[in-house]
Amino acid sequence: MRAQSELAFHTVADVSGTRIQRDGGVPTVNLRQCKLVVLKGPERGSEHVVQGEVIRVGKGEDNDLVITDETVSRYHFEIVRDAKGYLLRDLQSTNGTFLDGAEIREAYIRAGAVIAAGAAELKFSPFEERIQILPSEKEKLGSMVGRSQKVRQIFGLIERIAPTDATVLIEGETGTGKDILARSIHQLSKRKDAPFVVVDCGAVSGTLIESELFGHEKGAFTGASTQRLGAFEYANGGTVFLDELGELSLDLQPKLLRVLEQREIRRVGGSQTIKVDLRVIAATRMDLRSEIEKGKFREDLYFRLNVVPIVSPALRDRKDDIPLLVRHFLKDLAHEDAPELTEASLAALMAHDWPGNVRELRNVLERALALRADPGTLVAPLGEQRGFSQAAPQGPGFTFEEGISFREQKERWTDEFESKYLRWLLEGASGNISKAARAADMDRKYLHKLLKKHDIDPRDL
Repeated sequence: MRAQSELAFHTVADVSGTRIQRDGGVPTVNLRQCKLVVLKGPERGSEHVVQGEVIRVGKGEDNDLVITDETVSRYHFEIVRDAKGYLLRDLQSTNGTFLDGAEIREAYIRAGAVIAAGAAELKFSPFEERIQILPSEKEKLGSMVGRSQKVRQIFGLIERIAPTDATVLIEGETGTGKDILARSIHQLSKRKDAPFVVVDCGAVSGTLIESELFGHEKGAFTGASTQRLGAFEYANGGTVFLDELGELSLDLQPKLLRVLEQREIRRVGGSQTIKVDLRVIAATRMDLRSEIEKGKFREDLYFRLNVVPIVSPALRDRKDDIPLLVRHFLKDLAHEDAPELTEASLAALMAHDWPGNVRELRNVLERALALRADPGTLVAPLGEQRGFSQAAPQGPGFTFEEGISFREQKERWTDEFESKYLRWLLEGASGNISKAARAADMDRKYLHKLLKKHDIDPRDL
């Protein structure tokens, strides 16, 4: 991942519904909303503030704004926020939709414009609400724990944006808990009692991911013996979490963009358009800006997803949280029988670099409980207990020196261990960085960082 603070405190392009920026050193969120004021009709004088990507108006009770006038159709018109602004679209109403007196099928709306639906008239006013994001006072939020400044800043952001329907893009290395962040946002939202559906875009084959997302009709392709609902339909009313979004193929990206902009889908092999009401949270370990430059990811989709950007910090950048995480995981894994760690064991855990991040920490603790071992002995420098192949180089024994601190001696051994391990890892992967990173359950960019640190060129191996 690129180097940056854990909250993306830069101004996002105007396509985003929420912009995060600095205001005198304090991060703020500019939440884009709009207000509809009824000028004429049974609800005359009422005001309605809406935040969603799609706003539907009609006399049907399931609209975002219900107008009970008999001249208004059940689903009369909708307002969609897209890259250019707010688009007004007639929904094949009986009496038509008018914008400042002119009948339209679809047109972009300016601030202060008057929309007529049958005999009803509404005034449209977009605005931004600036919200300051202060670090949370909590050490636990949803399923997340942490007391470091970086984590409490994320907690503060989530507390403010979770109750909205804003789309969220979470970036971070493998194992940093992006899925926990997403689930916590859902748990704190108004959709918490509705489904939370996870789709791992990197785990489903390219030929099946479209069906996984959108569903399919019977006979749509070989093997489609029955109709199947996709993730977006299952999540209707709730939240869809798209994990490893960077793995989504280019041909499917426009279809995802349609869902985000219009909140409607079409099953594979189907002709019917289906409306869906959901929130989208996406996560990736890739640098999507770099993928855009390579032509592998659509820029318009990126900006539509990057409404509220969050960067999940690597564990090595929040080591102050390790004691709290250890207690949390031990209590979760061992319940009432959770053991107390010695100072030496905790120091070993604090000194470790955690390339596998929080996931690696939990795995080490779970393995230590199963083996009835000290978790401090299961991390580097005692690499022989990490489950490596017998073919892995173990190196000579290490000689300890008096007058040298535990941390310094550990760092010396760790450097030697890292250098030998990286060479063994790359030799087993024939110098292929991606293959080596997968084998080590390590973020690819972190592997590059270690190779640079030890001056190792994969081509030499």
